[in-house]
Amino acid sequence: MNTEERTFERYLRSQGLKFTVQRKLILRKVFAMHDHFEADDLATEFRLEGKKLSRATVYRTLPLLVQCGLIREVQFGENHAHYEQTMGHQHHDHLICVTCGKVVEFCDDSIEQLQDDVCAKHGFQLESHSLEIKGYCNHCWKRICSSASSVSTRDDEERAR
Repeated sequence: MNTEERTFERYLRSQGLKFTVQRKLILRKVFAMHDHFEADDLATEFRLEGKKLSRATVYRTLPLLVQCGLIREVQFGENHAHYEQTMGHQHHDHLICVTCGKVVEFCDDSIEQLQDDVCAKHGFQLESHSLEIKGYCNHCWKRICSSASSVSTRDDEERAR
């Protein structure tokens, strides 16, 4: 049994829950994924592998993994949650393209220091934080600028007539 499994099993026992075969399969699949994922991604993978695991079981297990600190839930401006591993991973923040949905993870010590300073200034004990910066990736920004430029050029041509 690996560290994640021991951690999850201890957490479940502390909550009066069982470490079922299904929960173990979900935990292993989550830690085999190295990118952000959605609950439906997991359910689909299990279905494609021929494993009898319901979407409901996946949806009920993910919050338990969040509560025990193995994964965290992140929102990327959509109407559903994404998840990412936390155990064994450095804390990071996200840049999110509002056009194509691209997500860039980044770490910045000055941001971490700033939030510590703000918390100290206000007598606040930091437990966690989540920073998402929404904007445009280079690719989408170039497309936006290009299409704005062509519209501007057409407008100039029409005015010149």
